[in-house]
Amino acid sequence: MRRLPLLLIALSLFTSLIPFPPAMGAAAINDARALADLKTAKGVFLVDIGDPKKLTFYLDVIKGTHAGLVRQYVKPDFILVFIGPSVPFLTTEPDDDVVMEHEDTLNRIAAAVADLDRLGVRQEICAVATKVFNVDNEKVLPELDVIGDGFISLIGYQAQGYALVPVF
Repeated sequence: MRRLPLLLIALSLFTSLIPFPPAMGAAAINDARALADLKTAKGVFLVDIGDPKKLTFYLDVIKGTHAGLVRQYVKPDFILVFIGPSVPFLTTEPDDDVVMEHEDTLNRIAAAVADLDRLGVRQEICAVATKVFNVDNEKVLPELDVIGDGFISLIGYQAQGYALVPVF
């Protein structure tokens, strides 16, 4: 009965001594297969997030995706279309309750939007959503273009060859 635990210990010690090539991980991690022969990556991101911290996280992830493509010698051609509950966090004058609860996060969202704009990422905000969420179109972050209908925009960009990337 005691042999089984000793055998397991001996086996785990033995396997820990087996050498693995040092390049067996980080050096091999890339997107070469997916990006083979690709010069430009066209993506339209449907951003529909009602949690400001989660929105900040995903804006940072999108910036990282942009940088990852550049590192792999592919030109990113990104468009973000903000709809739904994302909209109240993308204004220069958010609701007082939102500011009280999320002021630092709102500043991070505005900074991420500005960073994406500097990278050349087109960013649109849906006028249907601004109306539903009572956001004045004149008060949206200056990097955003107010468009008529986010769904129409998504349909149009997909017809132009942009890959849809849903972000919920």
